[in-house]
Amino acid sequence: MKAMLMTAAGGPDVLQLHDIPAPELPSPHHLRVKLHAAGINPLDTKLRTKPAYHPDKLPAILGCDGAGIVAEIGAEVTRFKVGDAVYFCNGGLGDEAGCYAEYTALHQAHCATAPSTISLADAAALPLAFLTAWEALVDRAQLQSGQTVLIHAATGGVGHIALQLAHHLGARIAVTVSTPTKAQLAQALGAEKLIAYREQDFVAEALAWTDGKGVDVVFDTVGGETFTRSFSATRIGGKVVSLLSCPLTLADTQLARLRNLSLCYELMLTPQVLNLHDERIRQHQLLEQCASLVEQGKLGVLITHRFPLAQAAEAHRLLEQGGVTGKLILTLETA
Repeated sequence: MKAMLMTAAGGPDVLQLHDIPAPELPSPHHLRVKLHAAGINPLDTKLRTKPAYHPDKLPAILGCDGAGIVAEIGAEVTRFKVGDAVYFCNGGLGDEAGCYAEYTALHQAHCATAPSTISLADAAALPLAFLTAWEALVDRAQLQSGQTVLIHAATGGVGHIALQLAHHLGARIAVTVSTPTKAQLAQALGAEKLIAYREQDFVAEALAWTDGKGVDVVFDTVGGETFTRSFSATRIGGKVVSLLSCPLTLADTQLARLRNLSLCYELMLTPQVLNLHDERIRQHQLLEQCASLVEQGKLGVLITHRFPLAQAAEAHRLLEQGGVTGKLILTLETA
């Protein structure tokens, strides 16, 4: 099969197309999937530059997100049959092969039935972004109907999913965006307050929008100064959830303490990294909820760039430039 191998840590050119054997089934509970597409996430570019989880297992196949058709099942697989359409977040960290390939193998407990109302290529862009948004807003922040939430970078890969999810939950939503086009998209997805962060102070705007109280929840997908400045935009006793590991100064922690803030972190890869089987089952159940929301027309995914597998390096270069709206995917030419 064709597979894009990361041959060493480094720039995009370390991604090289190779012919390798299709994966075997490691256990009777595994299935082999013929991939139609792989989602591309910022995580992939970071792991390409610095393989943090399994640096001793190169060459590796990147790509956590995938969708395709079940091609073979193990003797004890009960959830799926050959020909089923599935999607998942699995592999791609170096411990097991990811989705930048024509085939992948995974445990039946780690995937879900793909949404029936969108293409498998589009479905491949959803798992990591949806799980991240759900765990951040629902599990960490416990966002409730009627609460206010500020979502940073609200038209990005995770941001545009989080925006739709917050709207579905009944929250009032403020967003930071960089261009009028992105503002229009955010408004169409349910944003009430649009903050052009390059021209406006998002803290002042969030406070004005909430009559000086601050928002109930901030969802930070940017990190750095955006994360720490968000403390002042959050109400007393509110919650700030970040996807990034951000260093805090003493002044930062004192401000968070003064405002009685809950600072939360979200890494949806934790169950995979720490091999938490029950949590991975829960994540596939969340993907089943995601599929239901898609099929009900309550959630969509915006794919702005589609690359063939052979152009994975070009896709990484584009993503690393920043400012990408929606999601990028790799399509498998033989799918």
